[in-house]
Amino acid sequence: MNLKFKFKLLSAGILFMLAFPLFATLGLGEDFPLLHKKNIPAMTFNNLFPPYKDYEYFQNQKIAPFEYRMSSFSLVNAWWLAEASTLVYADEAYVRPRFTEAGLERIIFFNRSGTQCFIASNSRFAIVVFRGSETWNRDNRFDPRQMISDFFTDIDIRLSDWIRGGKVHTGFMTALESIWDDMQPEIKRLQDQGVLIWLTGHSLGAALATLAADRLQNVQGLYTFGSPRVGDQKFQQRFGLKAFRVVNGRDIVADIPPKGLYHHVGEPIFIDQNGRIHARHRTTEESDDASCYSDSNASGNGGEVRKSDSPLYIPSSIRDHVPMLYSIYLWNELVERLTSCVTE
Repeated sequence: MNLKFKFKLLSAGILFMLAFPLFATLGLGEDFPLLHKKNIPAMTFNNLFPPYKDYEYFQNQKIAPFEYRMSSFSLVNAWWLAEASTLVYADEAYVRPRFTEAGLERIIFFNRSGTQCFIASNSRFAIVVFRGSETWNRDNRFDPRQMISDFFTDIDIRLSDWIRGGKVHTGFMTALESIWDDMQPEIKRLQDQGVLIWLTGHSLGAALATLAADRLQNVQGLYTFGSPRVGDQKFQQRFGLKAFRVVNGRDIVADIPPKGLYHHVGEPIFIDQNGRIHARHRTTEESDDASCYSDSNASGNGGEVRKSDSPLYIPSSIRDHVPMLYSIYLWNELVERLTSCVTE
């Protein structure tokens, strides 16, 4: 075998090794499914609310493993954490095997005074995920007024002094305090072992994750989905964690409690009316609002995405709060970007 032929053979081997991840991503590897976008369901009153027990959680986790050391915004991590935030609306027996299949072998469930939290971990990272409002659950009779009541009446809207400075929503703070003494020792145990801590949640769960991350401080990342405002301006100015606040379209919960008294924290990531993902840096108070960003000229990631087959009108502000839609839009955007990288 001459030297020239050996060099060509070696080059071909190197190229194959470099290209294999792309082949796998496109579905050419035996252990990987075909990469494809998910269908965006037409929303009706039958599928508007969690839990979604027919949804396949983390089904593409081999293609897109969690980037647990990442500090900047990661579309992969946003998808993972949206999946987790949607999953935890289900009961503990359903949630446990889904986290286990995703490689998170240790799962602890905390439930105290109506506040629920899962901590799912392995030897590298842990996801601390809070469950959202129980009124956003198909097991309960839906009443839009009741959902808003969760934030204005049943959960105390007054501002109270926060342990780290500024003032925060009294109801959110009280809910976190009810479970804090139970969950904090498990988080400390994980931190002592060098496990990286990630926090997330949807709706009310997003608010609790924000407060928990601020109280812990030593966390790797915080992603929230459809989060209400949590604290006052001093809380916002003092909040120094790297956090990403994902808002889908005109999600109603992202616009409560009222601005002025309350302010959002974290870098806003918007899902526009065509299902495309955009990072927007806040320059004014108005840019906190979900309704302030809608790029009608962007190409959609899955066809007509804001649709409803319900005989009864479902306002976009309610539909856009659906946790499963956050997961689907983020996954479809991830597929769009992965396939564009391969074909360019």
